[in-house]
Amino acid sequence: MTEEHGHDHGGHSHGVAADADRRWLAIALALITGFMAVEVVVGILASSLALISDAAHMLTDAASIVLALIAMRLAARPARGGFTYGLKRAEILSAQANGLTLLLLAAWLGYEAVRRIIDPPQVAGGLVLVTALAGIVVNVAAAWCLSKANRTSLNVEGAYQHILNDLFAFIGTAVAGLVVVLTGFVRADAIATLAVVVLMVRAGYGLVRDSGRIFLEAAPADLDPDAIGDRIVSNPSVTEVHDLHVWAITSGQPALSAHVLVDPDGDCHAVRRDLEKVLSHDYGIDHTTLQVDHTAEPALAHCGDPHGPVHRDAPHEH
Repeated sequence: MTEEHGHDHGGHSHGVAADADRRWLAIALALITGFMAVEVVVGILASSLALISDAAHMLTDAASIVLALIAMRLAARPARGGFTYGLKRAEILSAQANGLTLLLLAAWLGYEAVRRIIDPPQVAGGLVLVTALAGIVVNVAAAWCLSKANRTSLNVEGAYQHILNDLFAFIGTAVAGLVVVLTGFVRADAIATLAVVVLMVRAGYGLVRDSGRIFLEAAPADLDPDAIGDRIVSNPSVTEVHDLHVWAITSGQPALSAHVLVDPDGDCHAVRRDLEKVLSHDYGIDHTTLQVDHTAEPALAHCGDPHGPVHRDAPHEH
């Protein structure tokens, strides 16, 4: 007996929820982009690389909010034609581009910061301090706006964390401006830039790594396929699990497929229903495709070379 089953999840929503408040996101985006433009101009006038690096970091904040807004519309589009998952991975493409841009900007700013440490230009410390303090206020206001939106969305929560992270950069820039004003130590501006570069590299690497895992169909970082396989085979009726695949359709949407063998007298329908409940409740996996067969059926020959480890209710290799 062979059975393939997939959920349609008629009322189940993923990604950015449909009721997320776009108005709060738009206000936060306007605050960030407006201040970013001002900061670039002031950074050039004050000869402050720290301010320009902060503006570059704010660019990624703006990009993360734009991604959240775009995802709201893309998530609502039904899957059709060759795009059987819809356009849910558009956000992953954008995240990878965002991460690569962050790393390239960090490389350029790091080079400029080292050059300015060696041969520092005159920096208008007072202008840097005032602008950085204004940046702190703008980031707090933007974070408050995003806290009003639906943060159950991974995209909105990611944008929120981006902005909170940016606060550290502005605090460091404000300290650098104060040091320049009080001591005249202009290298503090370049040193603050290096601190921002570290934050940018960390964020950029994280985006490239996480988006790369999704493109390579790796299991989500918080899900262990071996542990899931062992859990499935612990069902009293299950004798073997193979061709077990766990991947992410997009961020926050894990999926699983597997070939499950049950005792000759087992109830395939009942086993499948039990396993779906376990996968949904314990692992948060609602997109499952389980092929359930009796062990004695000759139709199993096509699995002579299964992908990945074979899980049995006995000691086995992982």
